[in-house]
Amino acid sequence: MIGTELDDERAYLARCGAALLRMIDGVRLNVVIGERVAGDRYSAERLGRHLKSLAKELAEEPDGPPFFGRLDFDSGEHRGQRYYIGRRHVSGDTGQQPMVIDWRAPVSRVFYRAGARDPQGVSVRRRFGWSKEPITLTGFEDERLGHGQELGTASRIMAAEIERPRVGPMRDIVATIQPEQDELVRAGLDESICVQGAPGTGKTAVGLHRAAYLLYTHRQRLSRAGVLILGPNQSFLGYISAVLPALGEVDVEQTTVDRLLARGPLRGADGEEAAAVKHDVRMAAVLRRALYERVREPGGPITVPDGSYRRRVREEELRSIVEGARREATPYDVGRERVLSRTVAVLRRQAESRGQTPNAAWIRKMNRAVTGFLDEVWPAVRPQEVVAGLLGDPAALARAAEGVLTPAEQAAILWARPPRSFKSARWSAADAVLVDEVAGLLERPRGYGHVIVDEAQDLSAMQCRAIARRSEHGSITVLGDLAQGTTPWAARGWREQLGHLGRPRAELIALTLGFRVPAAVVAMANRLLETLAADVPETRSFRADGRLRIREAPDLARATVAAVREALDHEGSIAVMAADATLERLTTALRAQGVAVATLDDPASDAPAARVTAVPAAMAKGLEYDHVVVAEPAEVVEAEARGLNRLYVVLTRAVSRLDVLHSRPLPPQILPRVEADRIEA
Repeated sequence: MIGTELDDERAYLARCGAALLRMIDGVRLNVVIGERVAGDRYSAERLGRHLKSLAKELAEEPDGPPFFGRLDFDSGEHRGQRYYIGRRHVSGDTGQQPMVIDWRAPVSRVFYRAGARDPQGVSVRRRFGWSKEPITLTGFEDERLGHGQELGTASRIMAAEIERPRVGPMRDIVATIQPEQDELVRAGLDESICVQGAPGTGKTAVGLHRAAYLLYTHRQRLSRAGVLILGPNQSFLGYISAVLPALGEVDVEQTTVDRLLARGPLRGADGEEAAAVKHDVRMAAVLRRALYERVREPGGPITVPDGSYRRRVREEELRSIVEGARREATPYDVGRERVLSRTVAVLRRQAESRGQTPNAAWIRKMNRAVTGFLDEVWPAVRPQEVVAGLLGDPAALARAAEGVLTPAEQAAILWARPPRSFKSARWSAADAVLVDEVAGLLERPRGYGHVIVDEAQDLSAMQCRAIARRSEHGSITVLGDLAQGTTPWAARGWREQLGHLGRPRAELIALTLGFRVPAAVVAMANRLLETLAADVPETRSFRADGRLRIREAPDLARATVAAVREALDHEGSIAVMAADATLERLTTALRAQGVAVATLDDPASDAPAARVTAVPAAMAKGLEYDHVVVAEPAEVVEAEARGLNRLYVVLTRAVSRLDVLHSRPLPPQILPRVEADRIEA
């Protein structure tokens, strides 16, 4: 019986493939027809771009199965219906229901939420198993929810999908989304949420799938406002870059905070003390003072020639105009425009009282005549000019920072050798944050309909403010793990961080069930949690498989080569992680033994198909590998102020096997309590 049903499902798979080809042909035909039917050139160009983009999107559909699940209903609104659920919609014949329903469609919610206690009208939920190269339907599992049968974590197909080797970029999780994850993915566009997620709980996947869901549900609105995804570094963005295209979404901006804020090359570097001050939220007050210090009171009345007349605006009127614009707390450039328009309005009333009828040309003439006065009381400025004037002038900084920064803090951020002009300054990443703060005071930046921030615990207050300015009229998804905070300004709690992001009342949800990290690794990481200054719950692991091996190795290089060679006997990706100096030595040793090793800054540095990647501990955040070799944990801890947090990150990158190699004593925080007590004694 099962064999017959499997044959039927394979026949349906073939029909879906043919339907997808018809969709591609239909869109291509519409491209040709659309070129002839548009009413004007602009409409023709827009229609052509849309149709060609759709045709390209369908033609480049990832080589994956068209569906992963099936729902059979025996009651409720969909009684008697059968729906196949997949990564994207596949149309049926004219007048017929779709052959495959998009996983984001309302009815697909039931696939993720229905259970034995609440079948939601479903009699059978079927999950399909697939093999790759070529894509082949290998089997299925049925859950007869109407009869109380639910597999849950006992599902072989779900477990196989979760435990599949991690080769290449991050994959989507549409086939394995859990009910608590689905609730977050389908949160409304007007809702802002914060997801505290331990390693392997799927918080990044939740954020990416929420982006895809919102784009599907609010296509028109978000096509105008846009969706922005912010990651911690370019390596992380490269790792997640394939997820949204696989879900049919390509119109999403993905970048880092540094790249988002940079207005040119960032060639400067700050010391730890200077960077800490520049990222401190108090700098917002200092910068506002420095900017508005440029606004001055009128020095007297102004006289403006107007043909045979000389029109005069009294000092009291001018003072009232400037003070009024300043009190209104609008962006600086808007205030400047208001001073100009209100001053010209006074002149206009004078002209009208004498019977004149000012026209547009007269208004432009008065604008030019008043510009000199305007530049004196409310000068035009550039944000780089304000920051350079502050950091390059001790007196200006002292005035703006009085009562806000200590003399030592002021000295820390002053440029030792001020450039001749802001154009020749060697801006640092922290300087770019300051420049953006001033730019936000001058005028409002472009806003996005939705912003997703990953690894948000590492953002400074000033970086959060920059993000808040771009999501003022949209919503935000905040993803992170307080235990993985490694920057000097990393958040200690989410409420304060959410306040800096402009969403103090955002809903806070904790994900504690790990799907990627094996139980043995989770147990070791949870021991380390006890020593970190982070109030987060311990993680539970879905994974009963996996392996953790801790070995003392006097010859660290030889042990690393041996561990990597053994790992190469298994399927999947491999990473060697260590502090920078040790990693360079281990990479050299691996290559000397003929092992192809890629690096994060150049993934093809050794061989295009290299399975082994050398990953500096400082760059490991957000990445996942099947097999991870961590060398000399003590050095990782000693390399930075939050070294234990960094070690927590490094130890939780493995999704199948973890080797911990050490020639020095292990940090006692990762050992079982009995062993740690023995070491301390």
